Amino acid sequence: MSGRGSAELLELSGIALRVAEEAAALVQAGFRAGPRRLRVEEKARHDLVTQFDRASEDLLFARLGALTPGIAVVGEEQCAAGAAEPRGGLVWYVDPLDGTTNFVHGHPFWCVSVGLMDDDTPVAGAVVAPMLGLRWTGFMPREPQPLGVAPEPPTTAGDARRNGERCTVSATASLEHAMVATGFPPVRDRAPDNNFDAFMTVKRNAQAVRRCGSAAIDLCMVADGTYDAYWERRLHAWDLAAGSAIVRGAGGVITALDGGPPDYHAGNIVASNGLVHDPIVALFSHPGSPAR
Repeated sequence: MSGRGSAELLELSGIALRVAEEAAALVQAGFRAGPRRLRVEEKARHDLVTQFDRASEDLLFARLGALTPGIAVVGEEQCAAGAAEPRGGLVWYVDPLDGTTNFVHGHPFWCVSVGLMDDDTPVAGAVVAPMLGLRWTGFMPREPQPLGVAPEPPTTAGDARRNGERCTVSATASLEHAMVATGFPPVRDRAPDNNFDAFMTVKRNAQAVRRCGSAAIDLCMVADGTYDAYWERRLHAWDLAAGSAIVRGAGGVITALDGGPPDYHAGNIVASNGLVHDPIVALFSHPGSPAR
């Protein structure tokens, strides 16, 4: 299948932003609503869901189905029993409330994420974090980004925006000067899936490591230059699709943890500005050695 053109992806990223804004407004109505209004369930150990997750996903399915009737939609709550299977062609992957645990506890670091994949490559998306006052959009056709070179500013082939202003990845060239983000899975009883060893290794080598609880926002903060890199394990396509498209549009690089092609359904990924990418990947292969 040939890749989608920039004009089409620009339009689709606009649709993603429109529906993400609508869903975020719905979810925001329940933020800090108190135990009488907020119904919290545990899908699995440490993995929460509320009625706002489900209502947001229903809205996203309805709106995307009406606005883009030929494109399938996959959502987190629809796939609560497990990961979504890879699909060809264009597919929307939506996270109706990324950061549910934060939301339940009244922490503002949560968002609605709407991403589009083309043959399992993230190509367009929007992430809306209403309590932070932040909206990101972006797109990039399927052609892969080169590794091992300094990222160039976005061209007419792709684009990334933070609150409507064009954004790009950072110019930080050394891991010892980098701020890096990560996260941990709900079930943290075994290595390496629990990410603990990798966290300590990167913490020893980077200037700072942050863990705030929303993969979609973390990726967007790589795209806008706040973070220089982000890695995590055991994510799902709905966690990654929108933010990864925005990273690509901002000139960033995304690979698997070993530096190979990313599998957005396996969810073990590194996203970066490209300049600190090889050093951080090397840490996962040689955890005892310092990286610069």
